Amino acid sequence: MIELDRRTFLKGAGAGGATCALAGVLPGSLAALGRSPLTGSATEVASMCEMCSTRCPISARIIDGKNVFISGNKEAKSFGGKVCARGGAGLSLLYDPQRIVKPLKRVGERGEGKWAEISWQEAYQTIATKLNQIKADHGPEAVAFSSKSGSLSGHLFYLGQAYGSPNSFTHNTTCPGGYVVAAKAMFGTKVKRDLSNSKYIINFGHNLYEGINMSETRGMMKAQADKGAKLVVFEPRFSVVADKADEWYAIRPGSDVAVALALCHVLIADNLYDKAFIERYVVGFEEFAAEVKAYTPEWAETISDVPAADIRRIAHEYAAAAPHAVVDFGHRSTFTPEEFDMRRALYAANVLIGNLERKGGLYMGKKAGGYNKFAGELVAPELGKPGVKLPKPQAKRIDQMDEQFAMAWSGGGIYQSIIDATLEAKPYQLRAWVMSRTNPMQTMTDRAKVVESLKKLEFVVSCDVYISETAAWADIILPECTYLERDEEVADKSGKNPAYYLRQQVVDVIGDAKPSWQIFRELGIEMGLEQYYPWENMETLQFLQVNKDAQLLQHIKDKGFVSYGKPLMLREPKMVADFVAAYPNARGMDEDGTYGSALKFKTPSGKIELTSAKVEDMAPGRGTIAYREVTLKQPDELYFIQGKVAVHTNGATHNVPMLANLMSDNAVWIHPDTAAKHGIENGDAIRLTSSVGSEEGHALVTKGIRPDTVFAYMGFGSKNKELARATGKGVHCGNLLPNVTAPVCGMNVHTTGVKLEKA
Repeated sequence: MIELDRRTFLKGAGAGGATCALAGVLPGSLAALGRSPLTGSATEVASMCEMCSTRCPISARIIDGKNVFISGNKEAKSFGGKVCARGGAGLSLLYDPQRIVKPLKRVGERGEGKWAEISWQEAYQTIATKLNQIKADHGPEAVAFSSKSGSLSGHLFYLGQAYGSPNSFTHNTTCPGGYVVAAKAMFGTKVKRDLSNSKYIINFGHNLYEGINMSETRGMMKAQADKGAKLVVFEPRFSVVADKADEWYAIRPGSDVAVALALCHVLIADNLYDKAFIERYVVGFEEFAAEVKAYTPEWAETISDVPAADIRRIAHEYAAAAPHAVVDFGHRSTFTPEEFDMRRALYAANVLIGNLERKGGLYMGKKAGGYNKFAGELVAPELGKPGVKLPKPQAKRIDQMDEQFAMAWSGGGIYQSIIDATLEAKPYQLRAWVMSRTNPMQTMTDRAKVVESLKKLEFVVSCDVYISETAAWADIILPECTYLERDEEVADKSGKNPAYYLRQQVVDVIGDAKPSWQIFRELGIEMGLEQYYPWENMETLQFLQVNKDAQLLQHIKDKGFVSYGKPLMLREPKMVADFVAAYPNARGMDEDGTYGSALKFKTPSGKIELTSAKVEDMAPGRGTIAYREVTLKQPDELYFIQGKVAVHTNGATHNVPMLANLMSDNAVWIHPDTAAKHGIENGDAIRLTSSVGSEEGHALVTKGIRPDTVFAYMGFGSKNKELARATGKGVHCGNLLPNVTAPVCGMNVHTTGVKLEKA
């Protein structure tokens, strides 16, 4: 454990100074229109944020035609009626002079930065003509469609499927995909954390106090502050979550899986696990127990630098708090190529103490259909669908050449496979790329390869609010309006009970920007796909979703966030008793006062799989969770790791004026011993060099990091001139990371080795 006095730790680590002056007026920018008074609603409108992927429920209104006041929606109790710094910066994005509000067409070389304004009709005609020609010549599979996941992806992927392409991709393999695939392998579905009721939380670098998820962040704060939960953090640097922990261990990068398996070893070897739970709900325990027998805390210490005695003690403390304890399965980008087994090991530590469907542990979301069956009555309305039958793509996906990734195909796919299909025609040649609000130049690894791919493609389309680093390489840029300027369909936000929310327009659209649903509907019609678009506008689509129940739709609009029924966890006796008391026709309780007999899993065995025959068939030798040694750096290199910061979202917000002013640079964290070896002092210009690229930044010398590791917040250092506030500010992480894909889950690996020198 690194010793560090919190009081002397450099506050505001990584934060830079104010940004440079704004660049000149861009074609299609808001500055070209001039600032006119805002029009829209002066009364509170319930909506949802989109300054990050959490999409918190908000309320917003215009004040004096000049400002938009944004607050949390108080109907969403777990979110606390609050917004974070990013959420409060929505006005800054709305009225940014560098926003694009007119369609743009490239008139110079791709990536040169020369643009001309065009009409929407010319934009649609140009795209439709080109894509239909590619479809005729090479088949629809020659076009890839990609989007940030969530509400932004649905309408683009709908267009892609109507067009006939199987190649739709979210950003999952650059961020959250590892834990989703691991959960699918073990539980058959995603699971959630009940952090607010935990008495003991073990955290492997899931920095909820910087990568803020309002509901979960508040839940962990509540557990710590109100309930005295103990928080133990394993992370190579002294992050904000490490600062708030009871214990912090500066674990060696990539060794998380060793510590997680050692915790499992102690739970089994010392008979601390829940035998009744394992017998009833789990398969593959014997094989897993045999595998972890060798993974002692002493073994893990040699790999991770975490003292064996502490691993053993923590395992005992964790078991003593069971079942109201949790090992957080994380979120952050891939630590190691062994991402799949690292996440499975974290889940296994939860399974061993039987915390599933118990307060403070893990649980599965209760959507309306299943919840109503338990209640024996219609407690929550179920959403309908438009009822359009889309054509089934005839070609295989480009990431289907390797069977080991089968569980990732339906969850967003292997995003970086676009690069191989473009540059090497594996398994066939991609010729065009249509993307919406995604910035792979920042979020994918090996920026040089992304540039090479964008140069090689015949046609590139980007839908965005800025000319992002990736959009700067497009042929056509379609200006999407901000989240404050559009309506969207009802979204499911179910947790322990069913819940829905939706986005509603607060401000009249500025310029000629449009919501993405409208853009892709109108483009689809231009492409001759009008039969797949029976709705005229968003309200029509919403009406179909609520099964034409106008009163229900108005209720959801009025509240913005609606929750139905009582919270339910199937193995929590008090919650089950309250549920049965509330609903006279509810399913009867089991003899133990729970709904434990109703707990089912969508796995081949119908149980939690600590050892998976399905995974073994997909990827021979990987059916059982195990440790495999990997090399992340050479002996003369330092580990290079990245993470999220509370005022920015990955590669999306660094040009937003208010947020750029809060933090415009990402200083590189360097331990004092390491800095001294290289003759580096705090604030010095430094250079990091990896196997694929080199970046210059400046040093933040701090004891809050391991001596063999350097750290930078991601999303900085854009290299296109259009992002005037963000261009050249800080280290571009993607330019240092080689293009490595983790087995089974397909994650883009975000840890590598670098050489450090004074610039």
